[in-house]
Amino acid sequence: MTSDDRRRVIGKVVSVTADRLVVELLRGSDNFTVVGFDDVHYVARLGSFVIIPVQAEYVVAEIIGLREKDPSANRPGNNDEGILDKASSSKFLDLVPVGMLPQERDGEFRFGVSIFPSLYADALYALDSELDRVFEVADWEEPIDPYTTDSPTRYRALTIGSSVVFQGYDLKVRLDDFFGGHVAVLGNTGSGKSCTVATVLQSLFDKKSEYPARGATFVFLDVNGEYRKAFAELPENVKRLYLRVSDNPLDACPERLDESEATATFRLPHWFMSVEEWELLLRASERTQQPVLRSALGLTSLLSDSSASDPTLQNHIVAKCVLECFRGVEGDSPVSKIQRVQAILDHFGTDNLNRNILTKYDLDFRFGNFKNAAFQTAFLDELKSHVQDDISLPSYSGQPFDFSALGECLDIALLYEEAHGNRQIRDYCAQLLTRFKWIKEREEFAFLRVAPDGLQASEQRLDMFVEMLLGVARVDGQLQKSAQIVILDMNEAADEVVEVASSVIARLIFDRLRRAEPRNRFPANLILEEAHRYVAEHPSRYAIDASRTFERIAKEGRKYGVFLMVASQRPSELSKTVLSQCSNFVVHRIQNPDDLSHIRQMTPFVSESVMKRLPSLPRQHALIFGNAVNIPTTFRVRDVNPRPKSEDALVRELWFKSHDDPVELARPTAPNDGNEATAAGHIRDLDELLR
Repeated sequence: MTSDDRRRVIGKVVSVTADRLVVELLRGSDNFTVVGFDDVHYVARLGSFVIIPVQAEYVVAEIIGLREKDPSANRPGNNDEGILDKASSSKFLDLVPVGMLPQERDGEFRFGVSIFPSLYADALYALDSELDRVFEVADWEEPIDPYTTDSPTRYRALTIGSSVVFQGYDLKVRLDDFFGGHVAVLGNTGSGKSCTVATVLQSLFDKKSEYPARGATFVFLDVNGEYRKAFAELPENVKRLYLRVSDNPLDACPERLDESEATATFRLPHWFMSVEEWELLLRASERTQQPVLRSALGLTSLLSDSSASDPTLQNHIVAKCVLECFRGVEGDSPVSKIQRVQAILDHFGTDNLNRNILTKYDLDFRFGNFKNAAFQTAFLDELKSHVQDDISLPSYSGQPFDFSALGECLDIALLYEEAHGNRQIRDYCAQLLTRFKWIKEREEFAFLRVAPDGLQASEQRLDMFVEMLLGVARVDGQLQKSAQIVILDMNEAADEVVEVASSVIARLIFDRLRRAEPRNRFPANLILEEAHRYVAEHPSRYAIDASRTFERIAKEGRKYGVFLMVASQRPSELSKTVLSQCSNFVVHRIQNPDDLSHIRQMTPFVSESVMKRLPSLPRQHALIFGNAVNIPTTFRVRDVNPRPKSEDALVRELWFKSHDDPVELARPTAPNDGNEATAAGHIRDLDELLR
């Protein structure tokens, strides 16, 4: 044992079992305090470590209990019952062995104990340098080129707070393990989740000298509009892109906060959506509505300017539907039939079948009848000549089309089904048609309905659209990083808009990086705020669950460099698949028994004693465990500056006011009825009522 080791002895091992050690502290110390050669140490914090020399290694043990025993308490004739002699009492630490640490300064910590200490072996308090080796964060800043003396440096580990059990010790996480895996940030509302996410990124981007984290990509799905403010004071070399979902997608871009921020009103071209996402949006039922919707989406390819579809196929579809219109529903007037025929020929007509065919056979448009019965027979015969046997409808191609045109394609798909004998299909799809009409008229879905000619060139191309989401721009044909932080503000969006938009964005990013070569060379971290709203364990009221996209990313994203940071106040409502794939957990105060049980089931390697700390954690404190830290530990999260837009209401200040104090009621940024004057009037009326 070295001389320094002798000077930091705190006690002797008095009991050894396979899973428990007991250390009796040296006599003469009050309150479990030991004066070491470097400082005064309090050695009785639950969760702290004691190291015990064994041959050429140390046994690292965690303190799980402490007790004190007065040796005079049981002596005959002791009249001072209830009085503890602190100076002469025996003090004990109950320990759990954790792992082995070589005594050499470059030795690596390893879990499991291969050699147990003997009775009366010395127990030592741990030094910061040993803690660095236990947590594997020694040399937390490393040179990029180790063979050059003046090489720029990069972070190997990142400071995220200060340890609660080791006074003055900064807690760090290994960068590769923390950001190179899925992370769950959990805790009750108001416990500090948003501040934790914000301060971790602030710590990462605070590296102002040499090489900053220019290659980082963080995409925030910010459903509460919290994070824009938190990153407004990052160094100038950290670029940000702020996208806001608005009821009017043609609004001017939001005003920039500074030169490092770019802004835009978010528009999502609807033809970028997959078939499954259309089914989610329109809540299509599986047996009847989904096949019709898929047929209608396939028909949109016939509307595309770049369509190179087979004219035989298009003639077949038009002829089949026009014939069905003429057969029609019993009770339909001839005029209504002709109007439907005209609509089909106008939107889907070909060189052979268009409105001219009606004129060719002398149709009277006023009454919907042919002037000659022979003309009607010839007309129907020509249509039948275009009908083919055993022909399939086109598949969805994702080509640009006008949103309202999908309604016409749905009508064509229904006519086509009716022409094949399915006479009740229109009744079965009534709910689907109603849902489509509702979405077509609702303001909150306006970001989906922008016409192709209303978008910029970069928004019309799928590859450039996804590159924008990843903070990448094309400069002289080369891809360059244009933003490290991309925030999609969905604070004003309804729940179903959040579910659809988040699912589409995550899927587009995953598909882009999954097809990249070489793969896994562009890591991207998706921050899912209030994740229980759209990454739910139980399917929502919508037909297709958006959490499927995130479950696939959770299972496969590591191979392609797509990682999730899931923030939620209700772990029990989160998808078990997503939560089970998280390799790191930052858990704030959680008191709900269901949530505690859910975390315990998802993380069986965490001991019961660790889980018992969660209900009593104060604000700005959290328990971290996982791959990025070797041993679960409680820490105080570093201060966040500036804070996210998630402050608590100052109830006392807002309630107790004089009669003359004005009422503070912020005006809505976008009045729901579109009438600003009316909205202002409502606010004035409410002001008067509150006074």
